[in-house]
Amino acid sequence: MNDTLEDRMICSNIRTGLLSIAALAVTTSLALAQNHTSKPFSGAKVNGGTVTHSVKDGRNVLTLSDDFKVPDTPDPHWQIVDSKGNTYLLQRLGVKNLGGIAKDKINMSITLPAYIQDVAKVQIYCAWAEAVLGEAPFTSAMTTMDK
Repeated sequence: MNDTLEDRMICSNIRTGLLSIAALAVTTSLALAQNHTSKPFSGAKVNGGTVTHSVKDGRNVLTLSDDFKVPDTPDPHWQIVDSKGNTYLLQRLGVKNLGGIAKDKINMSITLPAYIQDVAKVQIYCAWAEAVLGEAPFTSAMTTMDK
């Protein structure tokens, strides 16, 4: 009788181990699938390109697509609109090179501040003209915080 009980315990432990591995695989797959891409930008100066929301090292990151064209305006910035309509003016798209030797750098991605709870759409906003140049909405608001 001990052999049967021992065999059952071994089978139970193996089953538990296999289920744990399967659960880890599913969790990893879901974590990798957390990337969400917006609809294309549309607006007065920005038409085309998208934004992808992803989580890297536990931080929410927005990244512009390779086909995004930086508008030829004086002061374009990232601006976030949440599901409640709140707007958050963030980082400037272009970083001027102070040395003048190399080209200006473009901030193609941005890490969202912790106080932004979700993202309904991303706007490119000209701070100089105080105008939205284009916006890219997500199909549904991307949650950025654990609630």
